[in-house]
Amino acid sequence: MCLCCNATPGRRGLLAAGLGALATAGLGAPAGAQPLRRAAEDPAAAFARLAAGNARYVANTPKARDVSARRALRAAGQVPYAAVLGCADSRVAPELVFDEAPGNLFVVRVAGNFVTADGLASLEFGAAVLGTKAILVLGHTSCGAVTATVRALQQGNDLPGGIAGLVSAMKPGIEPALRETGGDLARRALEANVRHSVEVLRTGSPLLSPLIQRGALAVRGGLYELATGRVTLL
Repeated sequence: MCLCCNATPGRRGLLAAGLGALATAGLGAPAGAQPLRRAAEDPAAAFARLAAGNARYVANTPKARDVSARRALRAAGQVPYAAVLGCADSRVAPELVFDEAPGNLFVVRVAGNFVTADGLASLEFGAAVLGTKAILVLGHTSCGAVTATVRALQQGNDLPGGIAGLVSAMKPGIEPALRETGGDLARRALEANVRHSVEVLRTGSPLLSPLIQRGALAVRGGLYELATGRVTLL
């Protein structure tokens, strides 16, 4: 069953009913200010911009920015060009990884970078209301949530509190990697987890699927290398 089916009717109904109003609502920009512009207007340009920003990050040559510039304008609205479903890991900050200024990335984070019902609704909001052109599912090396899931699948899930539920939720994406042979199990699990989330987003949402089908939105997966800072698209 897709995650859309698991979301509460009230929450999903509220999102669907409010799309038109939210899309046309505006707080008004400061007088005389230049309007906000989306940094990329199609999926290919969005992923190219992400790649270029990551290259600057890896080379330690980020753009110089005044983060207070245009703050008042951003208070009136936002036009992010891409969304990132990333891990809650403190070492992986998407705005830094892609050398982006505030307002350009719509970020959803959860340990293990997997799709939850609330995360799906957030990404739907980003695409259908805010107009994001790309969704990147960003995993990373040495992910504790993936490691815990692999161990639980091998040895049994006796983890405490809500962590046990997190591992159970990640099981469908990671379990196939345990049945494969050869190579590095840890790497296989990381990539399998990302690819599963990509597939859920591509096929499990009545809001995202039409955008993908007509080429207005693309969903891809990537893996961040903690040691180098480089993001490799899968």
